Amino acid sequence: MDSPNTANLDQSRSAAFWMMRGARAAISIPALILASAFVGFAGLARDAGLTLAQTVFMTGVVWALPAKVVLVGAVIANNSLPAAAFAVALSSVRLAPMVVAIIPEMRAPRTRKWVLYLLSHFVAVTSWVLAMEKFRYVPRERRTAFYGGLGGSLVLTNMVVVGVVFVLAGRLPPAVSAALFFLTPMYFLTSLWGSAREAASKYAMILGLAVGPVFHIWVPGFDLLASGLVAGLAAFAIHLLLGRKGRST
Repeated sequence: MDSPNTANLDQSRSAAFWMMRGARAAISIPALILASAFVGFAGLARDAGLTLAQTVFMTGVVWALPAKVVLVGAVIANNSLPAAAFAVALSSVRLAPMVVAIIPEMRAPRTRKWVLYLLSHFVAVTSWVLAMEKFRYVPRERRTAFYGGLGGSLVLTNMVVVGVVFVLAGRLPPAVSAALFFLTPMYFLTSLWGSAREAASKYAMILGLAVGPVFHIWVPGFDLLASGLVAGLAAFAIHLLLGRKGRST
């Protein structure tokens, strides 16, 4: 617990100071794993026929890695623009609860709405997990600056990583690119498990892992959506049931 004097000192720090603190917080093992996954994405984009400029631009504008993979898959499959846009939007819906959860943590009485709209672009699993872990040590008035430094550093760093790897992708064995790419879902799972504040979140992850392969066979095009809906609703039902039992005892 910080002393009142320390809290007052932190409050007096400038926005630039906290932005730099956010950038420093981006230097972490999760960020390293994320960067390694973007190595695989750069190889995938190159194989799909995208140019260097298109790949780097996609990294900065789309940002969330699964959405970019869906978009590249749509390019490879020669899907229409509306179909590709719908697929990317559908894959990014999962980030909406994260935005809803993190915005109240950043909002202060004098925070402007356009700042929150801008920072919501940086919301992805890695930045969300790191921010929710560090916000307790950041004054509320400076959390937008902190998250801007954190999210902006992650985006810019991975744009550089993608650009460099895209040029060198021809020398990287395909098996290595694939192995690095699959580090991301492994990191997502372990990070979400560690940051879960309620048992219902862990129930949802366990149930999702159980029903995911089943829905992949039954409805290959909608397996992630179906798994999320079924596992999430089932975990919420278990949470309510256990809560009622706890109140009755």
